[in-house]
Amino acid sequence: MENDNGVLVETKIKTMNKEGFRQQLKDSPRLKRLLDYLIMNQRDARPRWYIRLLAPLYQHRGQGSKIYWSVRMDTPPYRKFSLGKQSVVESYSCINNAVGDVVIGDYTRIGIHNTIIGPVTIGSHVNLAQGITVTALNHNFEDKNKRIDEQGVSTKPVVIGDDVWIGANAVILPGVTIGKHAVVAAGAVVTTDVPENTVVGGVPAKVIKRL
Repeated sequence: MENDNGVLVETKIKTMNKEGFRQQLKDSPRLKRLLDYLIMNQRDARPRWYIRLLAPLYQHRGQGSKIYWSVRMDTPPYRKFSLGKQSVVESYSCINNAVGDVVIGDYTRIGIHNTIIGPVTIGSHVNLAQGITVTALNHNFEDKNKRIDEQGVSTKPVVIGDDVWIGANAVILPGVTIGKHAVVAAGAVVTTDVPENTVVGGVPAKVIKRL
């Protein structure tokens, strides 16, 4: 019991230290810009090669999980990436947590050639087919006097509940929550929340059937 308490206290201290460091970055824009330059290749918009080499040290990968070698892992260490036990990220996918955490549950399969841009939370026992885009990021464009690439980005978290199946080439847009035991048809563009126990499809996606 004492040993368990010691582990719990140590975990809490580590979490506090991480949160404290993140708060320091928020409070110091200059330090954040410097670290961002050292960590991210500004032209390629992905972590520098030496950061990618260290990725297994700061990513969480559950027991029995697998990420195929061809997956592009754009996961800088100042954001969270977590892959649950027995979960798989298939070949030629891209996982990007540069602007928000990406958390994937247990027994979940991210299919071939998926793109996931955080902040995104995916539950357990979820199946994503091929060619799916799940993005919580938008480019700002409202100011017509500035180029779009000068206006920065905004994010709205995406949440995919447990036991969800998403068909091939579907697109899940920022701010969407998909409820438990829902099905998204192939090719759907999901712009609004999907209730639990429903099948949705179309552009934009609408409820086709209740389960």
